[in-house]
Amino acid sequence: MNFVSTRFAAPAVSLSAAVAAGLAPDGGLYVPAKRPLPQRWAGRGSLVGDAEAVLAPFFAGDALAPYLGELCAEAFNFPAPLRALSTPGDHVLELFHGPTAAFKDFGARFLAASLARLQRDRARPLTIVVATSGDTGAAVAAAFHRQPGIRVVVLYPDGRVSPRQAHQLGCFGDNIHALRVSGSFDDCQAMVKQALSDRELQAQVPLSSANSISLGRWLPQMSYYAHAALAHHAASGELLNLVVPTGNLGNAMAAVLARAMGLPLGRIALATNANDVLPRFFHGQAYQPTQSVATLANAMDVGAPSNFERLRWLYANDEAALRLGFRAEAVDDAAIRELIARRYAAAGEVFCPHTATAVALLERLRAEGATGHWAVAATAHPAKFESVVEPLIGRPIEVPPALAALLERQAHAEPCPPDYAALREFLLS
Repeated sequence: MNFVSTRFAAPAVSLSAAVAAGLAPDGGLYVPAKRPLPQRWAGRGSLVGDAEAVLAPFFAGDALAPYLGELCAEAFNFPAPLRALSTPGDHVLELFHGPTAAFKDFGARFLAASLARLQRDRARPLTIVVATSGDTGAAVAAAFHRQPGIRVVVLYPDGRVSPRQAHQLGCFGDNIHALRVSGSFDDCQAMVKQALSDRELQAQVPLSSANSISLGRWLPQMSYYAHAALAHHAASGELLNLVVPTGNLGNAMAAVLARAMGLPLGRIALATNANDVLPRFFHGQAYQPTQSVATLANAMDVGAPSNFERLRWLYANDEAALRLGFRAEAVDDAAIRELIARRYAAAGEVFCPHTATAVALLERLRAEGATGHWAVAATAHPAKFESVVEPLIGRPIEVPPALAALLERQAHAEPCPPDYAALREFLLS
């Protein structure tokens, strides 16, 4: 299978080339040359087995194909359990059991394992540049830490991530460099995209990306949705409907692609915070990126979701069909606080602010009469946001061991203005 740009002004390339590049030369995002056709699936009983099955069509004929089983085994060596919530028919898909307690561990580890194989025997080191609104950077740093031949530069908006997220971003050292940018996530993302499109820079410093714009991050995120849907369908005979909290739309787009491939997934609803670019589009307005605003669910503070290009590609730019295919709603900070406090008081359930936006949307859907079985994607462990969650539930949150170990390390991040020239100078240094 070959891969093309969402902007169709760059040549088709192999999977390996797309994974190594991160961004297409024309500034677009890589997608399969042909849209996937639905097929029948049988679960293999494990996350690793289901991941290998769902990814196999994309790896067919590529240099990485012989390693696919190894890649899945290395990346997905922690669980993604589907647990029942207190409300009937509702579940939570826990995606925070990896080393940095966020769903992004899955895709980051798969990408790292892939690039490690592609980098073998290459004389020049590769620099991964990644923008993060909170969780991506730590997951990428953990996945690539001390990996030979690879340097990682993480950009994050200073003061707009939680204290524990900021500590994670700066605690690795070695081949991991953290830049705290005096701007927004959108500024960080724009700087990364500019670097990846800078051919003169690339000639001196080979670059790639580990954001969800990266094919190697995006595709493997289908795996946990496929596994959950197949296991649930085998046990209940029911399709699994999803509510996905989203900022840059990569995680949600993975679920959308999995559904398009015929996995037993039903409706997909998108929950955002007060950054409501997607809800406004799905309510009938023109798609109009805006400057992001800071919220409690900071990892979703995105005003220009990059993966919207992939969503349009999948629907052949048919905006009417696209709007019919989804429900998207914004949840503000007041509603996030209310949801976290109320669900804990009623049932002892504890959610991070991002997961809380999805639970709030699921409650709206149920109140409107939505039926069937639903799962909320729990994108991060609430212990990463203790300053928000603990005052609302009135007790400390136990910190997962892997996260606790990172918090014991010293952390440091370099200041950086929201200016591409500053990033370029750093990359050349």
